[in-house]
Amino acid sequence: MSDMAEQEHEREQAPGHASGRRVFVDKRSPAAYQAFVQAAEAVRTTAADAGLDRRLVELINVRVSQLNGCAFCLSLHTRAALRAGETPQRLGVLPAWRDTELFSPRERAALALAEATTDPRDTTAQETAYAVARRALTEDEISAVIWVAIAINAFNRVSILSKHPVRATGQHQ
Repeated sequence: MSDMAEQEHEREQAPGHASGRRVFVDKRSPAAYQAFVQAAEAVRTTAADAGLDRRLVELINVRVSQLNGCAFCLSLHTRAALRAGETPQRLGVLPAWRDTELFSPRERAALALAEATTDPRDTTAQETAYAVARRALTEDEISAVIWVAIAINAFNRVSILSKHPVRATGQHQ
């Protein structure tokens, strides 16, 4: 988080401020947050070792963040996806990925499995996604996709519950 965002957050935390009820849990509990960061680094290594390229990992991060409504993570991972070579068109249609032919069978399997990991209560969708994943992904890739989805789900919750701010970037400031 930038120094400016942290200063603004500290002002908001001042007694009497309307949004002073939120705590940046990553800043308040740095040891727990660092453990999450280390776990995320292990997940990135697992994904790379399984053969998932950075672009697919970032597609998963963006899609899960869309489902969870995490503005901070969407901002962060959309930029990361673009840096990894993802196209603006594919990012733009990602919420409707099933309705396009822009995604490969492997990507579609990974996205469905990530969605099922994000909402495990839908056991029918989970079984369907897993069956598709079995046909398109190796066991190592399936495991890595699930871990990537678990990791971004955790970070989404940290950012959503902390109300991490999204700052304007680029030419539209």
